[in-house]
Amino acid sequence: MSVSYGPLAERYDLLTSDVPYDALCDYYETALKRCGRAVRTVLDLGCGTGTLSLLLARRGYELIAADASPDMLSIFQSKLADLPEGVTPPMLLCQRAEELDLYDTVDAAVCCLDGFNYLSPGALSEAVRRLHLFLSPDGMLAFDILSPERLRSLDGQCFVDEDEDTLCLWRASLDGGALRYGMDLFRAAGRLWRRSQEEHVEYLHEPDDLRILLERAGFSDVCVHSDGPQGDRGRLFITAVCRKP
Repeated sequence: MSVSYGPLAERYDLLTSDVPYDALCDYYETALKRCGRAVRTVLDLGCGTGTLSLLLARRGYELIAADASPDMLSIFQSKLADLPEGVTPPMLLCQRAEELDLYDTVDAAVCCLDGFNYLSPGALSEAVRRLHLFLSPDGMLAFDILSPERLRSLDGQCFVDEDEDTLCLWRASLDGGALRYGMDLFRAAGRLWRRSQEEHVEYLHEPDDLRILLERAGFSDVCVHSDGPQGDRGRLFITAVCRKP
């Protein structure tokens, strides 16, 4: 079975058309405005096909967009030609979160749509350490996760997403501290259908454990919110401020 966000990348935007990106962007921008410094440069970690990055870029921020999937970044790259004149195109980096390596610090960092859930505890610890390294003093880190309760509730369930020429079937199975998704993607190819497979793994991260992890890495003012977009579906939003000597 292939790694996640390979064959799925081509159909990702179609299959996530119900995601309230404008509301998510509003929520994250509000968080950035609470930052203790003026925010000009923003890292979008786990940027995927770039929908949130491009919304933020259109609002005047300078984006560095990082993702581990070259296929997702290829879709992102194809969207840059549609940016209006005067909007700074995001800089795209193909990097895993735990291998993040920027040329300079940024004023803020975001990670949207449970990107942190895709990181194992060890990878998450290293990613948080690197985020602290590359954030400016008093810079803001804002991200969201799916709560452990939400992920547990998906155990054993099967789901179907479809449009005119794509059918996506996925099954969720809880395996200790992780939820595994076996995903079958069927795409129309003339009179036939082509099948691809992926496996996705999301890890259960307790908010209190995240708070401890962030504080040990040098973050403070850690806040957990459940009032953001899709909060009724178990999406939690976490903000923290980067403190440096």
